[in-house]
Amino acid sequence: MSNKGIIQSNKSSFSTLYRLVDMLLITAVLFTLLIILDKKIDSEVMVLLFVNIVSYNLCAEALDLYRSWRTASTTLMIKSVTIGWMISTFVTSTFAYLFPGLVHLDNFIVISWLIISVVALTSWRIVFRQILFHHRRQGHNSRKAIVIGATASGYSLSNQIIDNERLGIIFSGIYDDRTIDRIPHEFSNQIAGNIEDAINKAKNGEIDYVYIALPMSAEKRISHILHLCSDTTASVYLIPNFFMYNLINARWQNVGSIQTLSVYDTPFQGGSELLKRLEDVVLSILILTLIAIPMLIISAAVKFTSPGPVIFKQNRYGLDGKKITIYKFRSMTSMDNGDVVKQATKNDARITPLGAFLRKTSLDELPQFINVMHGNMSIVGPRPHAVAHNEQYRKLVEGYMLRHKVRPGITGLAQVNGLRGETETINKMVKRVEYDLEYIHRWTVWLDIKIILKTVFNGFRNKNAY
Repeated sequence: MSNKGIIQSNKSSFSTLYRLVDMLLITAVLFTLLIILDKKIDSEVMVLLFVNIVSYNLCAEALDLYRSWRTASTTLMIKSVTIGWMISTFVTSTFAYLFPGLVHLDNFIVISWLIISVVALTSWRIVFRQILFHHRRQGHNSRKAIVIGATASGYSLSNQIIDNERLGIIFSGIYDDRTIDRIPHEFSNQIAGNIEDAINKAKNGEIDYVYIALPMSAEKRISHILHLCSDTTASVYLIPNFFMYNLINARWQNVGSIQTLSVYDTPFQGGSELLKRLEDVVLSILILTLIAIPMLIISAAVKFTSPGPVIFKQNRYGLDGKKITIYKFRSMTSMDNGDVVKQATKNDARITPLGAFLRKTSLDELPQFINVMHGNMSIVGPRPHAVAHNEQYRKLVEGYMLRHKVRPGITGLAQVNGLRGETETINKMVKRVEYDLEYIHRWTVWLDIKIILKTVFNGFRNKNAY
């Protein structure tokens, strides 16, 4: 028996071309500069080039840069290329700085190479993309497609095909066995025939793509249609009505010869996990260097203004729901860490005068950068809650525990949208969880950077923190 699943993950036919062109452009820009400036192409050049290409390829994989961009915007494509290049530029520059014995290139050459390369990487993509779009609009390399099933998902797909002519797909109608009076009115004008008509068109070679948009409950019917389609040369696609679920980073995975679809999964696997960890380590080192003296001053202030330890340790849930210990500057006279933890409220008598200032400005959370260095937290992610609060809210808020598919963060999407501090109503926690799940679903390095910048500029004046 073959070890391959019956469904193969979709890869752009241009992905190999894109990788080769990227590497050739990066290399060509550097070599051209060296030749123009009458510099040698030696082992030092090749080491720096190797580091740059490897780091860029890792970033490109993490950002899914080599997927098909047919339906994505040009702006998003340029942004992804730029972010990937910025990160690889940082890695390359850091390598050159840390290992001066290996690299002696002139700074002007390196800077010129990095700037010209990002222009080249984005420019060739824009030009090639426009050529492809023009080619498809002229009717070249086009494919004919039909949809089986007059359903909401089938109707949505047909509209997407019609509205995006640059895809090079010609929509040829929806096919359904129901009579017109049983078909929703908004779909009726697109009905081109019954399912038998659709299969006959595919058998006659008139159709290239068949999209089956029947509900998941129609398993036997779908199986029969697939059997009929096996006697055609058309490419067949299933559109399961997964919109009823809140999918989190769904992807196909092989378990031996069986293919499974993940419904709730983490965005951090492979290259993206490495990229996220690299982001955390590099930024934490820079931030800890900047805040070392302020942290010493705060430590002394906490020690001399109220009795008790400087650092407050509390158990919280981390990645995969495992308990972690987080660090904060102590801001209260009591330190709850048991089965019952009372949230801080306005004018809470437990909060010390200095603690009120630390909590209001978020300075009490600075020691959590040590958690980030340890690897049990991230700079950006869902805020961790006390174990007692987790056990309370997991029973009340649907999807609450999905927050733990990623490492908890010092700041997050919910916090920069004003959801920080006391959650005295269940609606506030529901909204916070919605933002957390949105972050997991939408994660990119660029999103992390935007959240960090918003935290820096807005995080020190939060009226909801007590």
